[in-house]
Amino acid sequence: MRRFSQRNSLVTLNEINITPLLDLAFVLLIIFVITRPLLEGSVDMQLPQNMGRPDTRNIDRHNVRVVEISPRGDYWLQGRHLSLLQVEGELARMHNDNPRLIVDIRADKRTQWDFVIAVINSCLRNNITQFSARVAAAEHP
Repeated sequence: MRRFSQRNSLVTLNEINITPLLDLAFVLLIIFVITRPLLEGSVDMQLPQNMGRPDTRNIDRHNVRVVEISPRGDYWLQGRHLSLLQVEGELARMHNDNPRLIVDIRADKRTQWDFVIAVINSCLRNNITQFSARVAAAEHP
């Protein structure tokens, strides 16, 4: 009988109690479910009237090309009226000639941003990474 009692004392525990682990997991899940909507709150943005400080970098004016966009979506490159495809082609050609090309995109305040974004996409498609977008204030009569 002594052997039998020694054998029982050497039996290991085959089960692990995971109840505390599940409790912790559920508590963390509840915390994340409650705090997630607070992190996704929308940001109330108002664009400034002053467009910021002027660019003080030393920029060679020979590298800058100006694209102007009217409120109706007309494109002007260096004073010439062109379509968007023509503007993209001209910018690609200019960038091939001068890899330091900087595109200055100017638009009226009333211009839809779709027109400005179209020019930015044209620049990015042609690996032109130096550009600036400015919006001029509309004048009231």
